[in-house]
Amino acid sequence: MAIQRMDNVGIVVEDMDAAIAFFVKLGMQLEGRTEVEGLFADQCTGLDGVRCDIAMIRTPDGHGRLELAKYHSPEAISAGPRNRPHNILGTHRVMFAVDDIEDTVARLRTHGAELVGELAQYEDSYRLCYVRGPEGIIVGLAEQLS
Repeated sequence: MAIQRMDNVGIVVEDMDAAIAFFVKLGMQLEGRTEVEGLFADQCTGLDGVRCDIAMIRTPDGHGRLELAKYHSPEAISAGPRNRPHNILGTHRVMFAVDDIEDTVARLRTHGAELVGELAQYEDSYRLCYVRGPEGIIVGLAEQLS
């Protein structure tokens, strides 16, 4: 038995509207929003009294999705500073292929994104960079050159 596909990556956020706006500006599409609570949510998360807002956003090709969650109960717990370095243990970034990396960075800057390092080129293959978006989320961008 094997997995069928990766369904989504979940990210807990404090400001749902800002996070949605950031990823929509990146080029993703909002599929929908809902509130989740009750026994199912408690059982699934291992938490008691879960009540959270969920937003599903997807990539234009329809294959990749992010699930943004804003917890009202229990309150979200901060895991430390939001400008953590790239080499911290655990999930550290989400990577997207883009067609114009400079335009993408410029659009995301209007939503508070900042370059983590700088725009770099790997041989004649890719231009890459990391930007820090809302909630300190590191987003990788890759433009294929050849």
